[in-house]
Amino acid sequence: MVKKSLNDAQLMLGHQLCFAIYSTAHAFNRVYKPLLDRLGLTYPQYLVMLVLWERDDVPVKEIGERLLLDSGTLTPLLKRLEAAHLIKRTRSAEDERQVLIALTPHGQALRDKARTVPQAILAASGCSIGEASGLRKSLVALRDQLNAAVGE
Repeated sequence: MVKKSLNDAQLMLGHQLCFAIYSTAHAFNRVYKPLLDRLGLTYPQYLVMLVLWERDDVPVKEIGERLLLDSGTLTPLLKRLEAAHLIKRTRSAEDERQVLIALTPHGQALRDKARTVPQAILAASGCSIGEASGLRKSLVALRDQLNAAVGE
């Protein structure tokens, strides 16, 4: 039997914060999948729709900033949402270089169907609203600290 030092314990998978977050993200995705399948959305598409349900007729750049996505990732998502008749893309009248994203009536109506998703996720988590809010605040603070550490 090999004796492990405290330094060795730091290299154990079960002690890694990053793996706890990574595996939790996978668990979230498994819970979200059937809920979003009913809406005809993937998780990244759902995130775009959340941004648009908050504020419609938004520049692509703003959606990318809110979701921390570059245009190379965001553009195909938007094209698929447009093909599903959930959004429309138009050029800004003030600046033709800017593309605006707006909900279609079908995209607006989908909001009502999506209202059950957050409640289902909260129920699956077993957390109270307060616990979930505290976790979210801690994770956002951690994300911001990590981004600051790498100069973002």
